[in-house]
Amino acid sequence: MNNSPDQALSVDAVVELLTEARARTLHLIAPLSDDDLTRQHDPLMSPIVWDLGHIAHFEEVWLIERLRGGADGSEGLRGMYNPFENPRKMRDTLQLPSMHECMDYMARIRRAALDGLTHLDLASPDPLLRDGFVFRLVLQHEYQHNETILQTLQLKHGEPYRALRAFLPSESHLPFEGGEMVRVPGGTYPIGTLDRSAAYDNERPTFEVELDPFQIDATPVTNQAFAHFLDEGGYERAEFWSDAGWAWLRESGEACPMYWERAGETWQVRVMDRVDQIVPTAPVCHITYWEAEAYSRFAGKRLPTEYEWEVAASWDPAAKEARPYPWGDRRPSSALANLDSLSFGTAPVGSYRENVSPLGCYGMIGDVWEWTSSDFTAYPNFEMFPYPEYSEIFLGDEYKVLRGGSWATRPGAIRNTFRNWDYPIRRQIFSGLRCARDDSGKVTDGI
Repeated sequence: MNNSPDQALSVDAVVELLTEARARTLHLIAPLSDDDLTRQHDPLMSPIVWDLGHIAHFEEVWLIERLRGGADGSEGLRGMYNPFENPRKMRDTLQLPSMHECMDYMARIRRAALDGLTHLDLASPDPLLRDGFVFRLVLQHEYQHNETILQTLQLKHGEPYRALRAFLPSESHLPFEGGEMVRVPGGTYPIGTLDRSAAYDNERPTFEVELDPFQIDATPVTNQAFAHFLDEGGYERAEFWSDAGWAWLRESGEACPMYWERAGETWQVRVMDRVDQIVPTAPVCHITYWEAEAYSRFAGKRLPTEYEWEVAASWDPAAKEARPYPWGDRRPSSALANLDSLSFGTAPVGSYRENVSPLGCYGMIGDVWEWTSSDFTAYPNFEMFPYPEYSEIFLGDEYKVLRGGSWATRPGAIRNTFRNWDYPIRRQIFSGLRCARDDSGKVTDGI
């Protein structure tokens, strides 16, 4: 099974990757005022200055304390960055450092981490060091906080966010008009990975699942398709909603995806500092699990399980093996998929010619995280590593699994086996959906 996307790192590669990650973090916050950086824009999210300090704290813990048994930061600063002692909703009450103090802390920890590289044996049998795992752990943590910061920036109001934006393609390369589904034969398929250079513990180990034949949408559900759901009274019709979903809807009072608003006969959406007409062929974004579930029922379908999603993204029937990415072995980039945060929005489905799985599913990496029907549970023979607070303490039935990454996901923090998870009510995340259904032997058009 060829699903191990990474390999051992050299010292030079570690330095290059850490430097690039920090440059991107600083690039994202460069246009922001001190007020935008230090205030809490929404109780769901931290003040950005807390995220920045937490990035440095995590680096200190793993690259200085755990590897070298030392500490180079301020104890007073470090104490506030424990996310379990200080949940998001109370972080605006903390005595947060000024931006100057925070940047000094980040720089001091980074210098100490880089200085310590010369004393480390990257070929060590220590599982933290072997194949550079601990460095990818720190890198992925910073990458993931880049996406968290972008969620905060999407929530904020006030001074517009004036970051330089990357070009988004607009030409579709789909070999069909839209609404098609892909049939996946029933059989035994591998799930997960044995990779220990980058993959998290919740992605391991590999195991086999027996799947019945199913169909899955060839693309994510688009804005146009979701607007049809709205026009047909989808938010007023209880028959499309589960009991829990309907309860959320009645309590929340929501009537459309987050950031959407009516503009006459059409819909507008706010993306960062811009308000414009929805792009009909772009994936719908910022919906809860309950909204995704209701839409799938409206469409006469259902949400895929995470196993079905992973098989549709990774299984190569010709090679009879699972790929690490839909397009093969090449590491993700913004040329292959709508990733890497600087697009600041979704692209029309089919915009990335090579972002297609061997089974024919387009856009499974990038644009929007896709809700699945699966709870975030442990794989068979799961072993916690290297700390329980990353995934082990979240395992259970409170969270639903999302797959595939979004436009705000950095390339080093996504792969076919990557498992994201969140509460079903969350929609500040860059979340969308792709539908599935049990195979009836006949493929019909979607809505």
